[in-house]
Amino acid sequence: MKLTLIKPNIGRREHSLYVDEARMEPLQLGILAALTPDDVEVVMYDDRMEQIPYDEHTDLVAITVETFTARRAYEISEEFMRRGVRTVMGGMHAKLIPDEVSEHCDCVIVGDAEPVWKTMISDFKAGSLKKRYDVVQPECPQLNVITRRDIFEGKGYLPITLLQFSRGCSHKCSFCASSVYFGARHFCRPVEDVVAEIRAQKRKLLFFVDDNIVCSHSKAKELFRALIPLKIHWVSQGSIDMLADRELMTLMVKSGCLGLVIGFESISPDCIEQMNKNTNKNGSSHMYKSEIEQLRSWGLQTWAAFTVGHDGDTPETIKATCDFAIKNKFTFAAFNILMPYPNTPLYEKLEKEGRLLYGGKWWLDENYRFNYASIVPENMTPDELTEISFECRARFNSPGSIFTRALEPHTNLRTPYRFFTYLIYNPLFRKEVFKKQGMKFGLK
Repeated sequence: MKLTLIKPNIGRREHSLYVDEARMEPLQLGILAALTPDDVEVVMYDDRMEQIPYDEHTDLVAITVETFTARRAYEISEEFMRRGVRTVMGGMHAKLIPDEVSEHCDCVIVGDAEPVWKTMISDFKAGSLKKRYDVVQPECPQLNVITRRDIFEGKGYLPITLLQFSRGCSHKCSFCASSVYFGARHFCRPVEDVVAEIRAQKRKLLFFVDDNIVCSHSKAKELFRALIPLKIHWVSQGSIDMLADRELMTLMVKSGCLGLVIGFESISPDCIEQMNKNTNKNGSSHMYKSEIEQLRSWGLQTWAAFTVGHDGDTPETIKATCDFAIKNKFTFAAFNILMPYPNTPLYEKLEKEGRLLYGGKWWLDENYRFNYASIVPENMTPDELTEISFECRARFNSPGSIFTRALEPHTNLRTPYRFFTYLIYNPLFRKEVFKKQGMKFGLK
């Protein structure tokens, strides 16, 4: 039996597929490859950088689906099905809206695949593949499984190894698809499994793709203690409330943390309240002043993530958010338009208020474009929200801003390694800002 794993692209610019120059390893496919029985041949194709060989023989195709890649994923699946090849889909979007996904494939896996993957393959071999496999979330994800990384070779990924310690987050931010997927729970791998996986690969630069690596302070401390002897550098995603635990921060820095993606989301206390971002409520009239000072004192390079388009946002407050990010010389920043992912509290609220554009299914609408507003904001038009958010991305990533932010002495200039990292990745992300804006979903 031959199994083909596919990572879909988002879509196209004009008449050709977008090539993602900042692409990273599709970790989920490496895990699926590791779960696959040894008697099954496994190949992987990444639609972000190579053509999919539809006419190459294969028995089963597995496609991971995110909301942003759903339209393209459906095209790929239907092309294989037209050739008589059976397809299975899973991933975040398949859990959020399984009935839609099942219309475009032979089989859908709802939830993390580990508990049912081998059963699904066995059923396929026996000619009894089910239309749907509903998963009970494993308490210990990826237990005793080390990601297969040979399938990533020659694909031109950034030289950083992706892996996971935990999945999910116990917080309940209203816009968060991950919170819905994992039921606002946090699940951790055994630390010894993570250490074994690190030892099994060659790089010293790692990206833990956890939703919130510090969600459990006690478990994070256990991990960080185990990482210290490995002499690695790593980045991940975390919530800003971590700063209240000095022991946690000390261990984090000693373990080789370079910095974290942190969801600042907004500089407005009212907006923070609306989105139920409890980790960011500090009761201060100076939003994040103390927290940013602490991040600098620890030497952490910060990727500040903001969402724009909340009911408390105006064109002026969004522009002020960009000013705030530049002034504080964050290493990176994202200004993401507030997106209503299906079955999130935000989606349900906006649907009741009649404020969803594109019939509520922006991810399928042929008129939707990447980084465009898909909602009707309260204090501006959708077009204004689109324009202002792009203006923020362009201004933050301008040559002048890149130069100015590079000179932050406590973080970006702290060591030659950190400065080199800054200089390599900032121009790359600047390029991607302009390449992705306005991109169409899918190829057809």
